[in-house]
Amino acid sequence: MEDSLQISSSSIISLIALVVCIFVYYLWRPVTNGTKSCTVPQADTINKATCLNIIAGSDSIAVAITWALCLIVNNTHVLKKAQDELDIHIGKHRKVKESDMKNLVYLQAIVKESLRLYPVNGLISLLAAIEDCTLSTGYYVPAGTHLMVNIWKIHRDERLWPEPDEFQPERFLGGHKDVDVKGQNFELLPFGSGRRSCPGMALSLQVLHLTLAALLHSFEIATPSNEPVDMTESIGLTHMKATPLEVLLIPRLNSKHYEN
Repeated sequence: MEDSLQISSSSIISLIALVVCIFVYYLWRPVTNGTKSCTVPQADTINKATCLNIIAGSDSIAVAITWALCLIVNNTHVLKKAQDELDIHIGKHRKVKESDMKNLVYLQAIVKESLRLYPVNGLISLLAAIEDCTLSTGYYVPAGTHLMVNIWKIHRDERLWPEPDEFQPERFLGGHKDVDVKGQNFELLPFGSGRRSCPGMALSLQVLHLTLAALLHSFEIATPSNEPVDMTESIGLTHMKATPLEVLLIPRLNSKHYEN
């Protein structure tokens, strides 16, 4: 197959939202029994609440995938290493499965580095100090003080991360190989930490790893003009890209793998 497909970041968001809506509809639709309709109690309310919660989360997942793709496309050596890893562990005779993720060490490093440079939310808010404390800088914080944590600044602190503005997934294969994104290492907090951490963290990581693996395994990825992707950031609660991402997808597997 030599055809190419052009997609944008807005298409990713729309696709995720559509899949979620279809899933929720079939999960909670009224059940017909002969001439009577047996509706799940408060099904309409459950439909709306579930769609609101999940679709709101799908936006964050789409933003994370978009930034990861931007970084990968702008660093072709990273793209090649990731595809080489996929070819070694999976080959080109089948599709990627969720069970493959544990073997894709370099892909996991890409995800960590992407979330370090471009966390979906740059600030952790709605926090309060539970007891009096004095920071290492000498600031006294009394109990009850409302707090906002600037994780964007932490993620780019040169005292913690050598060359903090550079996209280097290899850092998570060396000195930072034991650093995780699940809130136990305070130098990397894309999902927050403790009781106020993101409740959708597990789902987000599953979708992010599997989606990136499937895209990189199935397609060669490039920009339409072969120019670097514009990395300008927008202003808002969600750390979105200012301009849409447009890429060309060129199939790299046998045509039978794209039929279903």
